[in-house]
Amino acid sequence: MSIVRCVPGVGIYFGTLYSSKQYFLRGHPPTALESVILGMGSRSVAGVCMSPITVIKTRYESGTYSYESIYAALRSIYCSEGHRGLFRGLTATLLRDAPFSGLYLMFYSQTRTAVLHGTAQLDAALIPLINFSCGIFAGVLASLVTQPADVIKTHMQLSPVKFQWIGQAATLIFKNHGLRGFFHGSVPRALRRTLMAAMAWTVYEEMMARMGLKS
Repeated sequence: MSIVRCVPGVGIYFGTLYSSKQYFLRGHPPTALESVILGMGSRSVAGVCMSPITVIKTRYESGTYSYESIYAALRSIYCSEGHRGLFRGLTATLLRDAPFSGLYLMFYSQTRTAVLHGTAQLDAALIPLINFSCGIFAGVLASLVTQPADVIKTHMQLSPVKFQWIGQAATLIFKNHGLRGFFHGSVPRALRRTLMAAMAWTVYEEMMARMGLKS
């Protein structure tokens, strides 16, 4: 399920990001604010496209739901909850993923630019390592900021009857667990999201360099 969700999602994200950069920036490096906007916009497009798969993945991992296949899961959710069920928690997902991608791209771009510009001569073999290190740094910061939205999104997708909208979900989480409840699972999520994002950006930068395109 993770592969089915991540691979197309990454493709949609980077495709939208590259197209947006070419259309709006016309080859100029983005500012910090532009990085945030580009990252949020690209992730929103990918998030909407992959929302049904995200819902199924979350339910698969919970152990509460048992579906025979992805198609069976889509049909079951649509029949029992309608088309809204396939986009359950979408707003919370975008509130988590869009800021994460925006902040990540800002931290990554600014850190990478500062490191590369601060080095007179750099061995080409070290560039992937620098990209990966900048990705790790950016991922940790972005993950911590967006963890509460991830917790709310997960509750809404696992218990759609109990957690019907964002405000209600946030109130119940705070009532039952306090502020700590919004940061449950922050360490494993930060590790997963950070490593995935860092590897994706390292591969992306290498592919763009090899194809002679400006990332």
